[in-house]
Amino acid sequence: MTIAGGQLDRLQRKVPDSSFLTDPDSIQSLSHDEGEWAAIGTAIAALRARSADEVSKVVAACAELGIPVVPRGSGTGLSGGANAVDGCLVIDVSRMNRILEVDQENMIAVVEPGVVNDDLTETVAEYGLWYPPDPASSPWSTIGGNVATNAGGLCCLKYGVTRDYVLGLEAVVGGRAGYGTRVRLGRRTNKGVSGYDLVGLFVGSEGTLGVITEVTLRLRSAPRAMPRTVVGAFDSLPAAGRAVALCTSRAIVPAALELLDRHCLSAVEEWKHLGLEAEAEALLLARVDTAGDTGRAEAAAIVQTFTDAGARWAEMSTDEREAEALFAARRLAYPALERLGPLLTEDVCVPRSAVPLMLARIEQIGAQHGVQIATVAHAGDSNVHPLLVCPPGDDNARRAAEGAVDDLLDAAIELGGTVTGEHGVGLLKRRGMQAELSREVRGMQHAVKDALDPLGLFNPGKVVGDDPDWAT
Repeated sequence: MTIAGGQLDRLQRKVPDSSFLTDPDSIQSLSHDEGEWAAIGTAIAALRARSADEVSKVVAACAELGIPVVPRGSGTGLSGGANAVDGCLVIDVSRMNRILEVDQENMIAVVEPGVVNDDLTETVAEYGLWYPPDPASSPWSTIGGNVATNAGGLCCLKYGVTRDYVLGLEAVVGGRAGYGTRVRLGRRTNKGVSGYDLVGLFVGSEGTLGVITEVTLRLRSAPRAMPRTVVGAFDSLPAAGRAVALCTSRAIVPAALELLDRHCLSAVEEWKHLGLEAEAEALLLARVDTAGDTGRAEAAAIVQTFTDAGARWAEMSTDEREAEALFAARRLAYPALERLGPLLTEDVCVPRSAVPLMLARIEQIGAQHGVQIATVAHAGDSNVHPLLVCPPGDDNARRAAEGAVDDLLDAAIELGGTVTGEHGVGLLKRRGMQAELSREVRGMQHAVKDALDPLGLFNPGKVVGDDPDWAT
């Protein structure tokens, strides 16, 4: 019997009520996310967890046996954060997908981690409520994964990211509490400063501090106004970036302000035939959800700002179907480009005033490395997603793309930004994180990990990873 086989046999004896997946194809399908070229280890088994109690028992058993635990949801991540490591157990929580409570009076929802983002949005809408975080993967991504990466989305400019909506959570943890212990963190109230903000610490921790088994979410009243869409066409990416910076300087905050370049529009149109024209080098899409005359004035101000920044044309859409097609194109950009070959998706964020410079650097880096880079962005909050397209099976193109990624991360740091705005560090961004954060801050990150997970059981190698520089 192999070592891995022996470990699995011992694990099955400790938790006989759990049904582990051992078929290699099933394990492989649950052993990675969508992060292109991130390393994938070999798990000994996978578990489709059914309850928090089962997760607790399995984590306790894994701790006794020294088996690493890699939690995952639907696997829509883009940084390798859900990838298996050698000898681990993958715990899939996507079947823990119940909406446990919608408290209309207090505007709260309590959900299991496997609830799909769009399913939650549709359910709370029946109560006249709204859950704003809406990543492009919202039809498939789960709330647990959104919490693990602090996901953003199109509405985050005005309404914030996942962290702004997580009031409390339950997690299976280790450390002094004991591995397998279920703890409740946070509260159901809007305010609360009793002790350290452990909920905030878990949001964005990518499963490295424990396994989230329940989330308590803040909700908002559903929007009542019909949104207005403003479209601006620009002759270059930097010109679109200047329009974004001008919106910021004029204190204009639409519900969404998104950017698509010509490569993205063409890829979506060739795939879905939405009737989009891709003549401009870049489009800016703004959505205004303020009601009445105030909303009309806000939309008019955006049109004027786009024009003042040099748009070849800018106008408020009067065709609701056309407006929805444009925002659909924004959401479809990633899968449309993915059809063309392996796709490396980057996720840098810079100060808003630096957006034009970052967009110019993207064009320069693509030309320097001979790599096609398509660009989309949550432009309003300066979160830029360069999408690097590589011909399948071309090792030279792959090396060129990886070199371009390094330069993109360095450029974001040089401009005062960060290497990841919402996708997380996972495996792919560890070098970038080490370049961004000081040795002292990285030491603090390791200290937190060591205190809450002294065995290194939870999602080892991710986020902080091996960083010997700070420890010497």
